[in-house]
Amino acid sequence: MTLARLLQLLPYRLQLAAGPSLGRLFMLFNPYRQLIMKTNLALCFPQLDDNARQQLRKRVVKSLGLSLVEEAASIWAPNKFFDGMGNVQGLEHIKAAQQQGKGVLLLSGHFCSVDFAGRVLLRHHPACFTYQELRNPLSNHILTNARKKFAHCIIHRHDIRGFIKALKAGKVVWYAPDQSQARKDSVFAPFFGIQANTLTATTKLAKITGAAVLPFEIKRRPDARGYALTIQPPLENFPGESETADASRFNALLETQVCEHPEQYLWIHRRFKHRPEGEPKLYPQKPRRTRKMERRKKMRAAQARAKDA
Repeated sequence: MTLARLLQLLPYRLQLAAGPSLGRLFMLFNPYRQLIMKTNLALCFPQLDDNARQQLRKRVVKSLGLSLVEEAASIWAPNKFFDGMGNVQGLEHIKAAQQQGKGVLLLSGHFCSVDFAGRVLLRHHPACFTYQELRNPLSNHILTNARKKFAHCIIHRHDIRGFIKALKAGKVVWYAPDQSQARKDSVFAPFFGIQANTLTATTKLAKITGAAVLPFEIKRRPDARGYALTIQPPLENFPGESETADASRFNALLETQVCEHPEQYLWIHRRFKHRPEGEPKLYPQKPRRTRKMERRKKMRAAQARAKDA
């Protein structure tokens, strides 16, 4: 966070120039995340040869570095900074839904950088955002306070009542259900041909609140100066015949968006962490968990020796 704050003192074009180096530095000090990225790309793009996949990995690292710059801007840059940093198409779909007395669920995925794109959206329309606690207390405090300051409201990812209250009040809520969080309240649906644990809250919220579900795409501009945001018409016949069918429909929409600009997706997340019954795990244990298990093993061995003595 200190480095990110210092970067904010530089002209933005210089910050962007430093982005690719930041991405490489991040990966250098996070070998586990680098392994996750390589695993995800190999799983989702098996048709690419080694050279093509290596080039994609380089683009992903560069995009990640740019997102670190964008994240810093999303926290500390003033509102006027975002006036020229993007455009929003499809605002009429929000207006039409709200004129019918409906709340709006903007359905998206975890691209880089959602907070920067969020600041762009807020210059055009008020919206609520979801959040989760970060492991680092300082980073969690800074990011959460920034979101509270700029967003219409923020809702914890597990606060279903908060979602329902906001949507029934006719508010716009940006929601991304594409992270593998738990087996509870989720189903397995294909994502790039792989069964991916997908949250079913989208279906539940639409049923309970009658909210319009609008697919929402964020795309970094070619010059890396901001984002182009596209709000699509509401999904028809949603919710559908089942939660699994709805999850499959969402994953297919997201897959189409990812394929348009694959380097901008958050590939360092363990998207396929949870597996269907009987299927092997696709990622190794986190180093932190491995070290914890080793400490427990040594402790039990020491206790056994002490007991024998």
